[in-house]
Amino acid sequence: MPRTAQIDRETGETRIALVLDLDGGEASARTGVGFLDHMLDLLARHGRLGLLVKADGDLETGSHHTVEDVGIALGQAIDAALGDRAGIRRYAHVEIPMDEALARCSIDVSGRPYCRFSSDLPPVTIGGYEAELTEEFFRAVATNAKLTLHLSNPYGANAHHMIEACFKAFARALRHAVSIDPEETGVPSTKGTLTT
Repeated sequence: MPRTAQIDRETGETRIALVLDLDGGEASARTGVGFLDHMLDLLARHGRLGLLVKADGDLETGSHHTVEDVGIALGQAIDAALGDRAGIRRYAHVEIPMDEALARCSIDVSGRPYCRFSSDLPPVTIGGYEAELTEEFFRAVATNAKLTLHLSNPYGANAHHMIEACFKAFARALRHAVSIDPEETGVPSTKGTLTT
């Protein structure tokens, strides 16, 4: 059964078109924010996702609305593509180093949205992307995908390395958490549901 979703989101600030396949496929990101495109490309690569993103936003005010709304659309797509979440592994924990930086990511595909982000990111802008928006992006994804997400940089100095390690750790953890467990015959919960 295909695990795919298409999200079209339009507000007074952004217009997002996003297509997601949890089991792989083509990847392309064109958001007008160069660093965000780079992060989405590596998210698709390390998450083994098919991910097509096209965004038009009010970049004259900064990249905040575009970054957050792409996160919202991605979260909605993950939620839709998972369906009733039957047969998935549900949990994952990954640590990813990138030079001097380390990222840790733990995911529970729980149906309960929560994001705990911890990082001392330097207040810089990289390729049109303000470093502080990293938390906003992942909070939007977790809330709309109904994930419990704990993501942190316990240490690091270079903002590019720290953010990239976070995206890679999230991608690898998501890849495992949503993968099909051949030994799981139903929804991995004693409640019988992971969608509420």
